[in-house]
Amino acid sequence: MCAALAGVNMIYGSGMLELGQTFSLEQMLIDNDIIMMERRLMEGVPVNEETLAIDAIKMIGVGNDFISHPSTMENMEIASDPKLFDRAMLGEWRAAGKKDVVDVAHEVVVDILANREVKPLDADVKAKWDEICKQADQAYFDRVKKQEQ
Repeated sequence: MCAALAGVNMIYGSGMLELGQTFSLEQMLIDNDIIMMERRLMEGVPVNEETLAIDAIKMIGVGNDFISHPSTMENMEIASDPKLFDRAMLGEWRAAGKKDVVDVAHEVVVDILANREVKPLDADVKAKWDEICKQADQAYFDRVKKQEQ
């Protein structure tokens, strides 16, 4: 979260391990979860009667348990809303199989690889892409040829 607080607007290396020598789809998903939480943090947290939980404070009273109150769990996700990280209570997490974030990310990767259907590019988009690549290739080869002379 430090990057978000410092005002960073680009994060490099999602999915990389070992200084970029290794790439992990699971790590990319985990990094994406963290990046999305940072983005949510940068948007700010709404401060209103509901998020301040004024009614819950009045009902529960000073010195009592606010953590288990439904409003706490409802509002906790406002600041980040992770897709992979499990914020369930320990007992619930154990009952659900004690999957850590890497296991959850792996299940998502397997599902995406097995079930994701990639829509082909529209013909006009592909033609434009091919033209951009052709121009970039030609500019590169022209530059190399010029250097060789």
